[in-house]
Amino acid sequence: MVEFDRRNSGHRGGHHNRKRRFREDDDFDRRPPRRQYQEPVHLKIRKQLLSIAESPLKRTDEEIQAIANTVTEHYDDDEVKADFLDLTLQIVVEQPLKIPFVAAVVLALNSKKPELARESLIRAITALDERFKTGAWREIKLLLRFLACLQGILEDDGVFPVLDELFSRAADLQAASPEDDCLGLEIVKIILLTIPYIMASSASGLEALASNILDRTDIIASKAHELESLVDPYPGNGYESNHERLSIIGFLQKQLRAEAAESWQLACLPRPWQAQPADDGSKPMDVTKHGLPSITVPSPVPAGARPQLPELYFSVYADQEVETVPPTSSIASSILRDSLIDTINTLDYNRNATAKFLIDLDCYFSPDTFVKRATPFDRLREIEEGKSTWKPEDVAVDAVFSQLLQLPNPEHKLVYYHAVLTESCKIAPAAIAPSLGRAIRYLYRNVDTMDLELEYRFMDWFCHHLSNFGFTWKWTEWVDDVELPVVKPKKAFIVGALEKEIRLSFAQRIRGTLPEPYQALISEAKEKDTPDFKYSSDQTPYAPQGREILRLLRSKAPDSEVEPHLASIETEASSLGVTDPSIPSTDAYMTAICFIGSKSLSHVLSCIERCKERLLSLGPQSEAARRQIITSVMEYWKEKPGIGVNVVDKLLNYTILTPASVVDWTLVENIGRGMILTQAHAYEVLASTVHKVTNRVRQIVIARIAPGLPTEQAALLDSTLEKERRQMQELFATIEDALVGVAAGIVDEMAESRNQDTDGEALLRGWGERWLRVFRRKMAVEEAWIREMLLSGRQVTMEEVERVELGEEMANGNGVAEGRLDPSHSLADPVEVEVY
Repeated sequence: MVEFDRRNSGHRGGHHNRKRRFREDDDFDRRPPRRQYQEPVHLKIRKQLLSIAESPLKRTDEEIQAIANTVTEHYDDDEVKADFLDLTLQIVVEQPLKIPFVAAVVLALNSKKPELARESLIRAITALDERFKTGAWREIKLLLRFLACLQGILEDDGVFPVLDELFSRAADLQAASPEDDCLGLEIVKIILLTIPYIMASSASGLEALASNILDRTDIIASKAHELESLVDPYPGNGYESNHERLSIIGFLQKQLRAEAAESWQLACLPRPWQAQPADDGSKPMDVTKHGLPSITVPSPVPAGARPQLPELYFSVYADQEVETVPPTSSIASSILRDSLIDTINTLDYNRNATAKFLIDLDCYFSPDTFVKRATPFDRLREIEEGKSTWKPEDVAVDAVFSQLLQLPNPEHKLVYYHAVLTESCKIAPAAIAPSLGRAIRYLYRNVDTMDLELEYRFMDWFCHHLSNFGFTWKWTEWVDDVELPVVKPKKAFIVGALEKEIRLSFAQRIRGTLPEPYQALISEAKEKDTPDFKYSSDQTPYAPQGREILRLLRSKAPDSEVEPHLASIETEASSLGVTDPSIPSTDAYMTAICFIGSKSLSHVLSCIERCKERLLSLGPQSEAARRQIITSVMEYWKEKPGIGVNVVDKLLNYTILTPASVVDWTLVENIGRGMILTQAHAYEVLASTVHKVTNRVRQIVIARIAPGLPTEQAALLDSTLEKERRQMQELFATIEDALVGVAAGIVDEMAESRNQDTDGEALLRGWGERWLRVFRRKMAVEEAWIREMLLSGRQVTMEEVERVELGEEMANGNGVAEGRLDPSHSLADPVEVEVY
C-alpha cells in the first residue's frame, strides 16, 4: 500500500484531482451557453455566388439551384436583392470565366421570380449604356456575353439588334479611314466573340440571324490591316521562318463559318442552363420572356482608354507533335484565349487570384474539353484518337505569354505577367513547370526570327523566373550554341541572360549553376564586388591627379579643392595634344565617383548629389565631355554593365545627361561595325532613354487636353508640346540614321571590312534591321497616340494618368516598377520546383 502511494503520488499522476473526485453526481456546468452565430442571408448568397463553379467536387447545377432557391425565399429582403444584383454584374465584368454560370442563376430565377430576372436585365443594360459612353470595350464585350447567355429569355431577336447596330458603327469607321481604323476591328471582334454564346444559349432557331451577321462582318474581318506588319512577333530577320501571320479576327471569322457548317456544336462551351429532368417526370414550365430594353450606341463611338491596334495570334505551343492547345482552326482556341486574357488583364490587382483561375481553368468549360490536369506530355500519345489532348495548364500558360509578348505594348507592366507565371508555378508546380519548360524551349528555338523587343522581354522574364526557383535550368540543352560567335542571336541571348542573372544574384552563385562549357562566359573579374580603380596604377595616364581627386571626394572636400587637380589634368592633356582636355579630366572625376559609389546604389546617388553642380556644368561646355561621363561609367562597370545602365539612368533623371547624348554615345560614337547592337545592355539603355522622352511628351498631351484650361496655360502647353515633340522626332531621326547605316552596311568600319567577313557583316546588318524595326514601331505608335488624343480631345482616365506617371519607375530591363505592387507581391522567396 505504501509502495502504491509513492508510485502514484507525483504531481504528474496519481488521480488526485479533488475537483473530479469529490464532484457530486448532480453537479452541473454553470457556464452560459455559447452564442449561436447566424450568418446573414446576403453574405451566404454572396459566398455561394463568388464560389460558383470553382470546385470540381461540387455539382454546378446543384449550386445554381441552391442560389436561386435562397434568393427566391428571401426576395422581400431588399438587402438580399440589392446585393445579389450588384454582385452579379460585378462578377460579369471581373470574372469572365463565370459568366455562363451567373447567367444560369438568372435563368433559374426567371422560372421562380421573373421580375428579379427582369431587374437583372435592366441593370445590365444600364451598365452597358454607361460603358458605351466611356468606350470601355472589354466590359462592353463581357456585358454583351452575359446578355447572350440570357438569349433564351429574351423576346424577338434578343441581342442581335445590338450587334447589328455595333456593326453599323464599325462600318462607318472603316468607311471614314480604312487604313488607320483599328477600333472598327475591335468592334467586329466583339461581335464575333458574342455569337458563340448566343448560339450555345437555351434559345433556338437563330441560325439565319447568325449567318446574316457573319456575311456582313466578313467584309471587314477578312481584310488584312496595313498595321499588322508592325506587330508581327516573327518578322523573320533574314532567317527562314515558318510562322504564318494570323489576324485574330480573320481566323475567328473562318472558325465561326466552320462552326456554322457543323450546326453550331460549340463543344467547349458549358451549358449550365440546360434543363434537368424533374423527379416526377413532368415537363418544364413555359419560359417567361422579357423584351430587351433599348440600348443607345453613340455615334461616333468613343475610342476608349487603350489605343486599339490589330491583334495577331501568338502561341508558344504551335509546333508540337501532339496538340496540347486548340488549333487555330477550332473556335475553342478563340473562346478559351479570349476568356483567359480578360481574366488576366482584369484581375491585375491580385496575382494570386489570377493564378488560381488559370489553374482551375478546366472547371469553367465542358468536361471533355481537356485532359486531366498535370498529365505528362508523353502520356498524351496514348490517348484514343478523337479524344481531346488539350492540357489546361498549356492553354493557361499560352494565354499569359500572349500578353507578356504582345506588341507594341502589353496592357499592364511586364512584372505582373512575370508574377502570374511565378505564382501559378508555386500553386501547381507539377502541372505548370513542364509547360513552362516547353514554352522556354519553343521561344529559344525561334529567337533568330523573333522581334527584337520580344526577345528581350523573353530574356527578362526567363532570368526573373529562374531567380525565383534557384536559377535551375537544363543549360546542357543549349551547350552547342555556346561556341557560336556573339553576333548569332542565340549566343547573344545566352550572354545577355547570364548578365541579367548575375544582376539578380552574384557571379559566383550563377557560375555554380552552369555546366563546364559555360564557365568561360563568366570571367573572374565579374566575381569582384568592387571593380579596381584604374588610377591606382602608375601606368595609367594622370594617375597622381586621379588618386588625389578620389581622396578629396571621399573626404567630401569642396569643389574649390578638387578644381586645381582637374585643371592640372587638362593642362597636361593639352601639352600632349589632346583635342578636348575636358575629356580626361571628366574621366578621372567620374571614375572616382563610380569607385566611391560602388558599394550600393544609394552610395553612388549620394556622391552624384554632392557633385551635381560640377557635372551639370560639363554639358554646356563640351558635348564630348558629357558623352565621356557615359563612357567612364560603362568602362568602370564593363564587367557588370547592368549596374552601369542603372547609373546612366539616374544621371538622366538628374539631367546631367541628355537623351541625345545617350543616343549619340550608343549609336554614333560606339557604333563601330555594329557590334554594340548585339549587347543586351545597349538596347536596354537606349530603350529606357526613349521611354523617358515619349513619356514626357505623353504627360504634356494629357495636361493639354484637360478640360477648363485657361487660355494662357493652354498656349504655354501648346508651345511646350511643340518643342518636346520636335525633340522627340529629332531623337528618333538620329536613331534612324545610325541604324539605317548598319542595316545597309554603309557605316565606315563596315564598308572597310566588307570583304573580310561576309557572314559576320550580314549578321550585323541583320541586327541593324532588327533594331530599326523596333524603333520605327515606337515612333509610329507615339505619333498615332498623340494624333488620336489631340484630335479626339477625350477625357483621360485615372488609370492612364497613373500609367504615364509611373512610366519613369520602370526598373532596368525587367519592367519592374518600384513601389507599384503592394508588399505582399514580393517574389524574392525561392521555391523548390522540379526541373522542367
